Amino acid sequence: MANESRPCPCDIGDRFDYGGRGQEVQVGHIKAYVCKPSASTDRAVIVIHDIFGWQLPNTRYIADMLTANGYTAICPDFFVGQEAWKPSNDWATFNDWVKTRDAGKTDKEVDVVLKYLKDQCGAKKIGVIGFCWGGAAVQHLMLKNPHLQTGVSLYGVISRFEDKHSLLHPTFFIFGEKDDIIPLEQVTLLEQKLKQNCKVDYEVKIYPGQTHGFVHRKREDINPQDKPYIEEGRKDMINWLNKYL
Repeated sequence: MANESRPCPCDIGDRFDYGGRGQEVQVGHIKAYVCKPSASTDRAVIVIHDIFGWQLPNTRYIADMLTANGYTAICPDFFVGQEAWKPSNDWATFNDWVKTRDAGKTDKEVDVVLKYLKDQCGAKKIGVIGFCWGGAAVQHLMLKNPHLQTGVSLYGVISRFEDKHSLLHPTFFIFGEKDDIIPLEQVTLLEQKLKQNCKVDYEVKIYPGQTHGFVHRKREDINPQDKPYIEEGRKDMINWLNKYL
């Protein structure tokens, strides 16, 4: 069952019972989950996990979904061996915990992964998607990394980069209307700032009635009224990647 009664929005949703179609590999100094399509492709997507880490089955489920749509997908351990957050942890310690895992300091790992995708997977067009913590990392990368073509930030924590909006690449922002972590006024401000400062294509979309994590942390069969929006979010993500990769 969905644990919607828990106090922290990051706990909303489910841990999928899913094994994954890909494999774990060593990429430079980090471990990563990689899934490749049966037909060769020069398109790849870096998948940036949320606070629950690179081994969360939900994130691997999304990576495999990308592969089913023709992409090489890679989900690296952006915590670089540091322990992921556990739902059983004390949320009172969360702020101290997350300070040691800065979504704005993923550049070294991304460079290593980009080299791997180009050298080992034949990738020429590379995008990035990320959830929550990873969504904030996507925004950071879209502001500064010239080697990525596009990004999708799913309920990325806006407050981490709220004063930076000059994106280098087309970026799609997905938010839930009922997200307790990201108030709608923050989303409205993001839209205003992007309109003023952004010179590339972007879109900000709010999905009615949805809580934090809905695209990858809710099972489609949990709540009939959520299902269309879960599916729509996933479809929109893939359509955006298809458009720019």
